[in-house]
Parts: sequence; C-alpha cells; structure tokens
Amino acid sequence: MSVATLPAVRGKLKAHAPLAPLVWFKSGGAAQSLFEPADHDDLVSFLRNLDPTVPVMALGLGSNLIIRDGGVPGVVVRLGKAFAKVEQLDPVTLRCGGGASGILVSSTARDAGIGGVEFLRSIPGTVGGFVRMNGGAYGREVKDILVEAEVVLRSGEVRTLSNADLGYTYRHSELPEQAIVVSATFRGKPGDPADIQAEMDRIAASREESQPLRSRTGGSTFKNPLPQKAWQAIDAAGCRGLTLGGAQVSEKHCNFLLNLGTASSADIEALGEEVRRRVREHSGVELEWEIQRVGVEK
Repeated sequence: MSVATLPAVRGKLKAHAPLAPLVWFKSGGAAQSLFEPADHDDLVSFLRNLDPTVPVMALGLGSNLIIRDGGVPGVVVRLGKAFAKVEQLDPVTLRCGGGASGILVSSTARDAGIGGVEFLRSIPGTVGGFVRMNGGAYGREVKDILVEAEVVLRSGEVRTLSNADLGYTYRHSELPEQAIVVSATFRGKPGDPADIQAEMDRIAASREESQPLRSRTGGSTFKNPLPQKAWQAIDAAGCRGLTLGGAQVSEKHCNFLLNLGTASSADIEALGEEVRRRVREHSGVELEWEIQRVGVEK
C-alpha cells in the first residue's frame, strides 16, 4: 500500500511517518500511512473510499500508548485543529471535538460556569481517547458526563452513539472497532468559576506531587485491580525502580513506566510483562494493561 493508491484527500497524508515523536514514550516505529483530515467531510470521504481491508487506527495525544518497534500497518488517523473545538450548547452542556484536550475542555467548562468536568484536567489525552476508554480520575469518569458521541465507522458511515450504546465499564467501552470519535457532548452542572478553578488547581497539584509528569511515560500502565490500587500491588511485589534495558518502573509512582532515554518499545512492554509476572507470583493479582499496545514487533 502506497500513498498513491489511497483515496485523494484535502488534508495531510504521509507514507512511512515516524510515530515516536507523537507519543509520550518517544519510542516505536512508523505508521505505514499517517492521515490528518482537513475536516469532518475529508475524514468521511477518505474512509468511504479506502480499501476495506486496510486497517485504521485513531491517534490522539499518544499518552496512553506503546507503538511497537515494527510500526503500525494501514492508516493512522490523527485529528488536528479542525477537531479540537469546544462549543457551549446550553448552560451546562458542551460539544467537544474528538481532538480537543482535557485541559481545553475543562478550561472552557470553567469559563462557562460548568462544574463536574474538572477531572478531565488531569487526564493527558483527547476527547476521542476519553470516550473510547471511559477515561477517569479523582472519582469521576466519562460515563458520568457523556450524553452522546458522534463517530465515523471504518466504512465511513457517520453514527451518533448514546451513553448507553457505548456500554461503559471501568476503562472500557463498546465503541465499534476502528471507529473514530469526531465529537462528544458532555453535560455538567452549574458551578462557580472560582470554585471550579480551585478544584482544577487541587487536581493539578496532586498530579504534580504524585506522578512523574516530566518524564517519557505513558500514564497509568495497568488498570486498578479493584478495590486495590495497581501501584500498591506493584510496590508490594518489589517492582518500584525495576529496570529492563532502557525502561524503568517509576520510583515516584510505580504504576508508571519510564523511557530513561534509550528504551525501545520492546523494552517498555517487556518490563510491563515482568511486573505482571512478579505481581502474579507475589499476590495472585492479575494486572490488566491500561496502556494500549499497538503495531507489530520488530
């Protein structure tokens, strides 16, 4: 598959595009093709005309992702500025583009006096990823605020899915495979902007204190094996600070893996599997990956 054989687009379409610069771990291979649509219609047209055997994957801020060293086959779709707008629909409701960041959504909500959305400030990702993974933090998750999401299916069909349609559970949704979230409607509650800002500041300070935010990391590595916290199980198994190749379990928060600068994606993933093995042997807890691992091994 070459760019020449793909449907014509108005946006940007690149072959063999390196993905490491676009993800937080700064590791991994290239996309066979990387597409940044000019707008909604450009995306729909491209998917409708794309060979149905070609796989498609959406990429947001790349904060919850290991791109394997052999790269990603097919087309990686990255939603740019055209999909990063947030508009107020009524006193407590926002329509947010799939490429909008959690900081933009929560700040817009604050300015509009909409509470209940502050937790998005703490999730390093975009609306599309929040909807797909039922993103959450500080006792709240997307299922608590989502009204509906507009998605483009792999076929190019545009569909609106309700909260119930998405079948939310902990860090999981029933979003159709290869579907791309182009917007989501979130509903909060009336709030005072000063109080909302205070809560956002509290969340930001808590993250700064407890998480390795200035490192090459991917966010929370494993889902919490409720009612226990993943970091507690990892710490109890003696994995804090554990290294493999150029990868390390963070000493600051041991549910975070770090690229110390030279790690391959294989190093990072193998370290995660070693942590899972040690936790299983120590406590019988089966940790489940929260970070998505995509692409092919080298």
